Amino acid sequence: MNAPVSASPRFDIRLASINPNHWYGVARSSEVTDQPMGVMIWKQAIALFRDSQGQIQALADRCPHRFVKLSRGCVVEGELECAYHGWRINAQGQCSAVPYLEANQKLPNTRVRRYPVKEQDGFVWVFPGDTSLAEKIPPLALPEWDHLNYIATVSVIDANAHFSYLIENLMDMYHGHLHHDLQAWASAELDTIEETASRIDAHYSAQSYYRIDKIWSVAQLFIPQLRQLHPEPLDVSYVYPHWVSRLGDDFKIYCLFCPVDETHTRAYLVHFTSLNAFPNLHKLSPKLRLFLKNRLFGSAQKLLDGLVLQDVPMIEDEQQAYVENPDRRPYELNRALISVQRLIQSQAQI
Repeated sequence: MNAPVSASPRFDIRLASINPNHWYGVARSSEVTDQPMGVMIWKQAIALFRDSQGQIQALADRCPHRFVKLSRGCVVEGELECAYHGWRINAQGQCSAVPYLEANQKLPNTRVRRYPVKEQDGFVWVFPGDTSLAEKIPPLALPEWDHLNYIATVSVIDANAHFSYLIENLMDMYHGHLHHDLQAWASAELDTIEETASRIDAHYSAQSYYRIDKIWSVAQLFIPQLRQLHPEPLDVSYVYPHWVSRLGDDFKIYCLFCPVDETHTRAYLVHFTSLNAFPNLHKLSPKLRLFLKNRLFGSAQKLLDGLVLQDVPMIEDEQQAYVENPDRRPYELNRALISVQRLIQSQAQI
C-alpha cells in the first residue's frame, strides 16, 4: 500500500525571510562617526565604524572573546576595542591586541565576520549574503542625493511588524484616506502592473495636491490652503528589497529597507523635491546652489514624519492581528499587493 502523500505546507508571507544577496541601507553616512554603531539586518548584528583612513568597516557585532557586542566599545587607532576586556579587532576582523597578553602567549587566531560595506548617495549599505556576489549586484542608486536640483528630506521608519506589511502599505495608493491634511494625492486608480523577477512597477493615475512651478511653491508643504488638485501620474515600484515612488515631475521618494526580523522592520524614507522647473536657479554658481540645497534640507520633514506616524500604527495593527490569528487572511482587492507577495516569496526562496 502506498503511503499517503502529505500536502506541501502553504508559504506564509508573514514569516518570509529576506534574500540576503542584496545591499541594504543600514545607516546614514553622517550617523557613523568616530564611535562604533550597531545595526541589525535580519537577525545579524553588525558593528559599523570608521578606520584610521575614515573608511567605513562592517564586522559581526560580537567580540570573539566573550561574545559581547563590539559596538559597545570604542574605536582606537582605527580598530574596534571591546568594552569588556579591551581586546582589539582590526578592519579585517582579526584580533590585533590583548592588553593582558603574557609573554609566552600568542594572539588568538580568531576572525570576526567581515561584511561588504559601501558609502553611496548619503547612506551606508551592507551586503549580508554571499560576499562573492557583492560586486555583481549594485546598491539602489539615489542620484538625486547629490544633484543640485533636488532638496532632500529623510525620515526613519521603525515598525514592530514584518517587512511585507510595510512594502504593501507603500505599494497601496488607495490608503490616502488615512492621511487627511498630509495627503499628497487623491483619487488614485490603478492602471497597469509590470512584473519581473526582481521588481514590481504599479502605475496609478491620481490627483496631486502639489505643483512646484513657482519660486514660492515650496510653501505648499507648510500651508494646505495653497494646494490645488491636478492630475498627475503616480508610479510606485518594489525594486527588491527597496521601494521607489514618483508623483509627477516634482516629487521622488525612496524607502530603503532594513528588516530586523520577522516582527521588526527599520527603513529610511527619503523624499526629494525637484527644482527643475526653475531655470533661473540653474544659472547660479554651483557653490551657491549647494548652499541652498543644504539650507533647504529637511523642508518636507513635518509632512514626511506625519505620514510615518500615521502609517506605522496601521502596519503594527496588521502584525498584531496576524499574531493573534495567523490563519485569518484579509480580503485584498488591490492587484498590486498580490504581485508584491509573489515577489517576496520568490526572493525568499532563491
